[in-house]
Amino acid sequence: MNSLVFRKGLDLKGAVAAQLTENYHSQVIEDIKASDFTYRAGRLTIYLAREFGFCYGVDRAVDYAYQARQRFPDRRLFLTGEIIHNPHVNERLRQLGIRFLTDDDVDQSSLGAQDVVILPAFGVTVSDMLELSRQGCTLVDTTCGSVLNVWKNVKRYAQDGFTSVIHGKFWHEETRATASQTVEYPNGRYLVVLDLKDSEEVCAYIRLGREPGRFIERFQASSSPGFDPDRDLQRIGLANQTTMLMAESLQVEALFRQAMCDRYGEAELAGRFRAFDTICSATQDRQDAVVVLLRDKPLDLMVVIGGYNSSNTCNLARICAQKIPTFHIAEPSCLESPDSIRHHPAGSHDEVVAHNWLPPAGPVSIGLTSGASTPDNLVGAAIERLASLCG
Repeated sequence: MNSLVFRKGLDLKGAVAAQLTENYHSQVIEDIKASDFTYRAGRLTIYLAREFGFCYGVDRAVDYAYQARQRFPDRRLFLTGEIIHNPHVNERLRQLGIRFLTDDDVDQSSLGAQDVVILPAFGVTVSDMLELSRQGCTLVDTTCGSVLNVWKNVKRYAQDGFTSVIHGKFWHEETRATASQTVEYPNGRYLVVLDLKDSEEVCAYIRLGREPGRFIERFQASSSPGFDPDRDLQRIGLANQTTMLMAESLQVEALFRQAMCDRYGEAELAGRFRAFDTICSATQDRQDAVVVLLRDKPLDLMVVIGGYNSSNTCNLARICAQKIPTFHIAEPSCLESPDSIRHHPAGSHDEVVAHNWLPPAGPVSIGLTSGASTPDNLVGAAIERLASLCG
């Protein structure tokens, strides 16, 4: 059964604009932007990064979801999972009556031609897309253009007989969707490396080619079915989850380039190694803006706002934590008191409570940024909360 697929909105942008503004806009943020991205109140100075918050792809995805609700008021609407990694935004969509296929009480096998399914900004796997199409659901595809660009590259790798080595989190929706694009081709293979440690281990195998059984066991969850390192690491192409840390992705690329050169020689490199920069521009803009903020402003601490499962937000916190005390908070309510803050330390898996985080007296300068899935209203509320805590 063929599905009806909307990929360029539903011609209702104007009809939902006021609702989107009401739910996510912040006059506080507009005023701060007009004041050279600086907020001052009493002893408090907040310097806002010049690139922060909703990126184009996230803004578009949320817009399409609201349009879908407007277009199909009497139909069941579903999301395949979180539309973006921000609990506030996902809860807003639930309030619109949009269900999540990942909910325990949702039976995905019951979907049919009268149901509307929204595909998130991360995209979905090829198999999920085929199943939803088979069921005849109307699909609203919000997959980000930057993600589609990665898919284009890994498909080309697969067509040309290259294994896609993806720098990303193998459990992340985007990386799973990207990896699925490769195995649609007869010689399509993939391997996901999380970090430099993973990369160094793979590169050591490329150079020395030892203990394939151990390698297969180590990377079983993050490689294509039937992955054979002796066969599948002879020709590789690099790609990235779009929200990874750019500096680390460049290091990963350099490690693999050198390993392939060491194994096969410079003369064969062009035929055995490819790499494309697939970090999205919005992710890079936010990382660059934080680097500039840390360099140019006299900061006492940094606050980063965004979902704890948001890759790009976590990477912003990683950058900041290398330079200055940093608190990654999910929402303004994490700012509990001048003595207590709930936050997610960089590199940690759990939220913790820190004490004595805010200087009790005297001038205090705070740098502030937010991930690409964090709406302005949360940033504005956090700033107002900080002002209240500073008296």
